[in-house]
Amino acid sequence: MVGVGILIPVIPQLFANPASPYYLLSATTSLKTGYFLLGLLTASYPLALFFAAPILGQLSDRFGRKPVLALSLFGTAIGYLLFAIGVGIGNIGLLFFARIFDGLTGGNISVAQAAIADVTEPKDRAKNFGLIGAAFGLGFIMGPFLGGKLADSNVVSWFSAQVPFYVAGVLALINSYLVIRFFKETHTKNQAVSIDLMQSLRRISAARKFKEVRVLFLVGFLMTAGFSFFTTFFNVFLVQRFSFTEGKIGNLFAFIGICVAITQGFITRLVAKRYKDTSILSWSYFATAIMLVAYTLPQNARWFLLITPLFAVANGLTQANAPALISRKTEPATRGEVMGINTGFMALAQAIPPLIAGTIAAFFAPSTPIIVGALFTVAAGWVFLTQRKHLA
Repeated sequence: MVGVGILIPVIPQLFANPASPYYLLSATTSLKTGYFLLGLLTASYPLALFFAAPILGQLSDRFGRKPVLALSLFGTAIGYLLFAIGVGIGNIGLLFFARIFDGLTGGNISVAQAAIADVTEPKDRAKNFGLIGAAFGLGFIMGPFLGGKLADSNVVSWFSAQVPFYVAGVLALINSYLVIRFFKETHTKNQAVSIDLMQSLRRISAARKFKEVRVLFLVGFLMTAGFSFFTTFFNVFLVQRFSFTEGKIGNLFAFIGICVAITQGFITRLVAKRYKDTSILSWSYFATAIMLVAYTLPQNARWFLLITPLFAVANGLTQANAPALISRKTEPATRGEVMGINTGFMALAQAIPPLIAGTIAAFFAPSTPIIVGALFTVAAGWVFLTQRKHLA
């Protein structure tokens, strides 16, 4: 997640900020075209992940979590390094190829979640998924701050937009090595699990057989779609309304990361002792939607100091308890498959909004996709409430 966070301050400068020295489009290209390309590029990774995640989940059920986790991290490293080269030579086609390649090998999160679930008692899963969230938060503390500095030639003369991607690639290589060297397998291999290369498409309908969790796939899809609308153009919104530089974007996301880490590492664990996951999710979806809208209201960026902690609590509790509820309702033998299916749905939910968000931002404003994201989040909460009694 440090690697993911490193990229956050740089991406909007490539396509949505003509004043940036790293802007890749020509002076005659309209900003609307930049918004559209930004949406397409953002969508390319999760769209590839949508096809790959269920397959990687099955592979982890059959061959174990460790080899799949190491391979996916290695693929992430190659993807980042290719992206760095693409930025350096200004080849937009290579940027798309790099993100698609990363997506096809990017099943590390779902496999990691399955491994955590393998060794965790049901009553402790919300707390341990909260620790994964805390790791994500720590990544976002360090990553965006580093990305903003690594892309700033005023810090070091040879720093540029390429450097954060090279660093992210090296981090992924180190991570892959650490998995090979230190990670202990958590799952007994199951050779009976078959591998279907078209699994992602079939699972959209086949997910119905998992009666205990199928409604959670829908809820997660809506929630992730809403959050994807937000994340795709929040950086652009910051650039357009507040003239944020790479460094300022990095600083804000570092602050968000601190708040998320505190939520996932401490608040989630305290709340889990007193309330069930279903009780928490009944209000956290709606609270997250309110905070998304709140981000679009200020004319002074200082208001983010108040909004961000509230957003982190609402979103952090949702992100910890939603996968914990899925794992609690899933049998161990199929947990990797279910987590892979869930990641596939999440990837599809991350892929579709950027395609639409680019057009929405081009015709309205960079803040409009954030409002649309809030509406999707409200829909997720409403579906969950209508089905809550079946999920206890």
